[in-house]
Amino acid sequence: MFRRLLVIPLLAASALAQSSDYEQPPIRYSDSTPHDAIARLQARLNSREIKFDGDEKTVVRQVLKALNISEKTQVVVFSKTSVQRVRISPQNPRAFYFNDECYIGYVPGGLIEGAAMDPELGPIFYAFDPAERGRGPQRFRRDQNCLSCHAANFTRDVPGVFLRSVFAEATGSPIFSAGSEVVDYTTPIEQRWGGWYVTGRHGTVRHRGNAFAHDNGKEVTLDTERGANLARLDQFYDTTLHLEPTSDIGALMVLEHQVAFHHALTRAVHECRRMLHYQHGLQESFKEPITDTPSYDSVKSVFANNAQAVLDVLLYKDEAALPDGGLHGSADFVKTYEAGGQRTKDGRSLRGLDFKTRIARYRCSHLIYSEQFQKLPKPLHAQVVERLGHVLNDPKPEKRYAYLTDDERKAIAEILWETLPDMTEAWAPLVQASAKR
Repeated sequence: MFRRLLVIPLLAASALAQSSDYEQPPIRYSDSTPHDAIARLQARLNSREIKFDGDEKTVVRQVLKALNISEKTQVVVFSKTSVQRVRISPQNPRAFYFNDECYIGYVPGGLIEGAAMDPELGPIFYAFDPAERGRGPQRFRRDQNCLSCHAANFTRDVPGVFLRSVFAEATGSPIFSAGSEVVDYTTPIEQRWGGWYVTGRHGTVRHRGNAFAHDNGKEVTLDTERGANLARLDQFYDTTLHLEPTSDIGALMVLEHQVAFHHALTRAVHECRRMLHYQHGLQESFKEPITDTPSYDSVKSVFANNAQAVLDVLLYKDEAALPDGGLHGSADFVKTYEAGGQRTKDGRSLRGLDFKTRIARYRCSHLIYSEQFQKLPKPLHAQVVERLGHVLNDPKPEKRYAYLTDDERKAIAEILWETLPDMTEAWAPLVQASAKR
């Protein structure tokens, strides 16, 4: 079924650190002090304001609570695609939990892994041993080993969280010769979730989850029928190992869009900060005033390209079609997810989920409220906001976003006008000009 492919080994983390742009000025990823949710939690641990205690599951639950992450976001992966690959198996899978700024992974008998979003650096990777006991404060330690995968080919050489669909054997070992996909919200459903467990209904479309690949030496086969439309996972493993018995299809869909947006933001921040650093060097050499406004054509081009990339993911451009009849997952996840975030007076929110034909009821990412978006370099933030204003408020928006109906554009604009008034204030001249046409 699936052809064998040549696999090139990834570079070691130490080699990456020596040559990577993200370790050079102005980013200095490893040398910079992070300001993220886990760093703030560590400060609370250091002051003894908080302490985790109990068995492993209890500690996981306490960590999630401290980070304001719902247990209902749980998704589960069984492929050996982690630094904890020795512990991971289909019988002992790894669970993930997430909120708008943080991702937590846990393997029973192993470490709690964390990736928290810093507005200037992107994801900061941590490891926490739930079994550690000592006289000093408990510690989330920065784990630079993660960069060997999380700042290489799969993330286009900037630190990033990513999700993969692989062909995993019954042992959980990936058959890399069969290839793999880095998955986001644009990936066809048929290519998603290889090596993952999935609960929820999705009609006649088949994904790669809940199934083990077989390599007979000539081809790799996968019985996708076996893993379709499952409500329970206890045929595969003891679901009491984790906090929830599910790996919800709706949570997976939201996670895949969120990861893509976080990565677009991180890449944009790194590239634009580097270009401003380059511009400042030229201005200093030419004895020109030092400015943060893009002044040279090369700098302007990088800002424009990244503003476009951020806007595309923000507005769910090229989102993969959902199966006929939509998706039906956990009502608990939907309820929990939609309860968060900011709402208009009439109750509308960018966290509203659709799952009939698309992920979001209103196709504008809820992460527009995030610290990472709001603290984009000012010229980049201004460009994204200006372009967004035109997309939502122009009577005839550009063809690139023609998939957004007039009613949807109007609803998104109204939600943002009410919930982000400081940001949307910049749209006032545009709206006035459009009204005069």
